[in-house]
Amino acid sequence: MEKQIKVLLVDDELDFRKLMTFWLESKGYSVIGAANGEDAVKLAREAGPDIIFMDLNMPVMDGAQALRKIREFNKDIPVIIISAYVDDKRAKSAVESGISGVFYKGKDFQEGLSLLESALRTHKQLKR
Repeated sequence: MEKQIKVLLVDDELDFRKLMTFWLESKGYSVIGAANGEDAVKLAREAGPDIIFMDLNMPVMDGAQALRKIREFNKDIPVIIISAYVDDKRAKSAVESGISGVFYKGKDFQEGLSLLESALRTHKQLKR
């Protein structure tokens, strides 16, 4: 049996996190949630996710800061940024830290799934 893919979903909006968690789990993924960047860094180190969905706008530590910290110990994990704003300046900063894509809130979750599957395919090819 193939190993279940573990997704770290980081967003301070509990309703969005619950909805996206339910949706991803219905597609066969295992989901770990975090409400801020500081928790995300800790979980990225300890829980060993396969991919991260990270909101940019969060309290305590924003997504761009968290991504930079995660890149200090994991340069390879695919990260998809979640943003409510198409022209978010932090998204540009996150791109410099190496992301696999941007998922805009309000878009169909199917788009998020397509980004996730594409990032995982690319990542697996890089690991070979």
